[in-house]
Amino acid sequence: MGKKLLKTGILLICILLSLPLPARVKPGIEVLRDMGFSVLKGKRVGLVTNPSGVDCQLRSTIDILYEAPEVELVALFGPEHGVRGDAYAGDKVSDSRDARTGLPVHSIYGAYREPSQQMLEGIDVMVYDIQDVGTRSYTFISTLGLVMRACAKKGIPVVVLDRPNPLGGNKIEGNFVEPGYFSFVSQYPVPYVYGLTVGEFALMINGERMNRGQKGDAEHLDCELEVIPMEGWTRDMLYVDTGLPWVLPSPNIPYPQSAVNYPSSGICGELSGYLNIGIGYNLPFGAFAAEWIDADLLLEKLRSYNIPGTAFRTIHYKPFYGSKANVLLHGVQFHYTDYDAAHITLTQFYVMQAVNELYPQRNPFKGKDRMEMFDKVCGTNYVREEFSKRLKVSDIIGKWTGDEDRFRETAKKYYLYY
Repeated sequence: MGKKLLKTGILLICILLSLPLPARVKPGIEVLRDMGFSVLKGKRVGLVTNPSGVDCQLRSTIDILYEAPEVELVALFGPEHGVRGDAYAGDKVSDSRDARTGLPVHSIYGAYREPSQQMLEGIDVMVYDIQDVGTRSYTFISTLGLVMRACAKKGIPVVVLDRPNPLGGNKIEGNFVEPGYFSFVSQYPVPYVYGLTVGEFALMINGERMNRGQKGDAEHLDCELEVIPMEGWTRDMLYVDTGLPWVLPSPNIPYPQSAVNYPSSGICGELSGYLNIGIGYNLPFGAFAAEWIDADLLLEKLRSYNIPGTAFRTIHYKPFYGSKANVLLHGVQFHYTDYDAAHITLTQFYVMQAVNELYPQRNPFKGKDRMEMFDKVCGTNYVREEFSKRLKVSDIIGKWTGDEDRFRETAKKYYLYY
């Protein structure tokens, strides 16, 4: 907290005295440019990116590399949402040509989740530049690992252009993924919130020999890897501390705060038809509401828990689209008054506990709809099976937090920033 207060004080002084603001964080693409693109010169380059791959002037990494001297950008690879952001959440990405550069775009979110060996023909080095959101169930880190694995098969080195973790580098929450529950939304045995930048995560995939595929039974393939680190980022920074513009990496993460809200409510959101979590409204992942909730009673119940670092207020809204479009919903919006003290992933479980105490007939686990996906994002069936019995956080908190300290020690080996 002390460092954050100091930064806030410096910003206020600079504004009041009309002084230049402190230096911002410089992302990997800008560091690479400052290096004269030396690691790419004379090579045929493939690029995995989406609209979040930009410099501080919002110029796309696609265009920067396409115009870079002595760099031959030959192919683009489209993850979920596509390289230019023209595919919605969950929509398959198609092979195409980039309208601006004319380069081929290979889909790695459709028939393929990793580049085929044929797609990699004619590529000397693969570059990865996507803004991560810091949560295991978002698919970009899975894409990163599968790209590393595919390139390792063909002997193609991978260059990761590093970017900030919007949740900061100290927040680690959730249990490891267990055998039988690895999937594209739980690709690696890490906590739900892992506190690493994408470059650090790539180093860990190699260092811990984690790239065994979704089933975990294939031979690990070590990827020739180079991370181009940021300049100026420290582990206590949230995205708003970086001075960088935020470009939504996917449609429902429009603001830096949305990335913080996502692990706070997204698991609950897998229980379709239970609570609206702000999707379809202008607070994606930022609220919990339903037409049958008494917002004042829910607020009173949640406040009685005295949840560390977390505050709630009542909210009433009508989603613009989705299954609850134009339906007036009532519930709570949450805020983190002390982010360091808050255990953000437990927020949704406390809300479900409170709702169950008020409306026990609304148990979301009675049906089977989306239970498989709930287990996948949790990385285990234990959370569902134990929590569904009484909907008490105390029944799962030991399991949910039990791997955090162990992972923290492992993660430190791969820190590029302090």
